[in-house]
Amino acid sequence: MSPDIVLSCKDLKKDYKSESGSEDLKILQGVHLEIKKGEIAAIVGSSGSGKSTLLHILGGLDRPTSGDVFWDQQSIYTHTPDQLADLRNSHVGFVFQFHHLLPEFTAMENVMMPALIRGEPFKSSEKRAIELLALFGLNDRNEHRPSQLSGGEQQRVSMARALMNRPSILLADEPTGNLDEKNTEIILKLLFDLRELEGVSIVLITHEKDIAKRCDTLYLLQNGIIQTES
Repeated sequence: MSPDIVLSCKDLKKDYKSESGSEDLKILQGVHLEIKKGEIAAIVGSSGSGKSTLLHILGGLDRPTSGDVFWDQQSIYTHTPDQLADLRNSHVGFVFQFHHLLPEFTAMENVMMPALIRGEPFKSSEKRAIELLALFGLNDRNEHRPSQLSGGEQQRVSMARALMNRPSILLADEPTGNLDEKNTEIILKLLFDLRELEGVSIVLITHEKDIAKRCDTLYLLQNGIIQTES
């Protein structure tokens, strides 16, 4: 495996029991994927195709029925659950369609949270959070709570939070799916700028091919199988 590969998976399969329990629903049927350092890859598929399931497995939030996931060429399943949680907190950043900000905390406190959970000093965490909020054009929103921010601003805060621990890869699940056209363009531009600004690789889940075609690589997930599209 090339040293430039920061995230990969091999023969991922994921089955769920049907509601009646009478049959297995085969969501993923042998997915192979490699993401290179600095690459922006899009995964496209119809609703219910397993895109979010795949992303959760790639990020160590869910386990496959069989197969393996590698971060920096090391299987994530060689770790205990606690070790994996610590590794995930430093290696992977997540951005979801719904921002999942903590409503009782300010924007800066939300961004700082991953570093504080990791045990980083308060002052250095605060400095990093201030820098990230400024990067996302939110330096005048540091003390605002989520309810005081627009939808686009909330999503930018969630992106800043995802980058707090300097992850090598960012997993974004329909990050613009809840935004209007103007804010969609703002978020997409920021995502693409992050490769140069933070050196991060990005996996972007989307159902919109117009967005996906702007990425370096486009993968189509269909019938549990993934393939590259030109």
